[in-house]
Amino acid sequence: MKSADVLGQALKDFYHQKPFENLTVISDITDEDVIPLAYLFRNHHEMPLIEQQALEWCKGNVLDVGAASGCHSLYLQENGVQVTAIDVSDGAVEVMKNRGVVHAKLQDFFTLQNERFDTILLLMNGVGIAQNLQKMPEFLTQCKQLLAPGGQVLLDSSDIQYLFEEEDGSMWINTQKAYYGEVSYQLKYKTTVGEPFDWIFLDFDTLAKEAEKVGLIATKVMEGEHFDYLARLCIEG
Repeated sequence: MKSADVLGQALKDFYHQKPFENLTVISDITDEDVIPLAYLFRNHHEMPLIEQQALEWCKGNVLDVGAASGCHSLYLQENGVQVTAIDVSDGAVEVMKNRGVVHAKLQDFFTLQNERFDTILLLMNGVGIAQNLQKMPEFLTQCKQLLAPGGQVLLDSSDIQYLFEEEDGSMWINTQKAYYGEVSYQLKYKTTVGEPFDWIFLDFDTLAKEAEKVGLIATKVMEGEHFDYLARLCIEG
């Protein structure tokens, strides 16, 4: 049985101006959080500086991974950039098409083949789709295979080590996980709770080490205000 498209339903309700509630994010490491649906439809001026900078650095044929409502793709498209927006949510793709994203398609990043891109864009902690540290080589290898010669991956993430700091300065780490940045999430919208899914937040040093293993060079190109950063990955040589 196909799992509920929680994100897609929320996006459709908001876009079509139906009664809506904000998304609730259920996590195994922190209290529940709320994502205002309006934030998922933000324009360029409302985006964090890291996202704005990433969009300015996009070049050539761009792949926008996990595009949701298409806010990044729309900005690129409006500025003459060729962009393909993909998401695994049917509802998200429907909303993107309704909003005017020309090349929006239902696509799992890991099954994408026989295409090459000058820029692969993974914003809003897009590296999280790797799920955990063990699957990072698979994720990075797929990035490498989809890059055109001279291409780049632009991604942002956060070092969430601060969440585990005790008052005395020591660190509490969950020994049942291979890496402290591994998180299990569920999305809740109205009365519907989605299936649990794994997500990863990756500190830059770990990202750089994992990238090097598959022949990618990682450069930190910008730091945010709260342990977040923007990185560029390129093929060695």
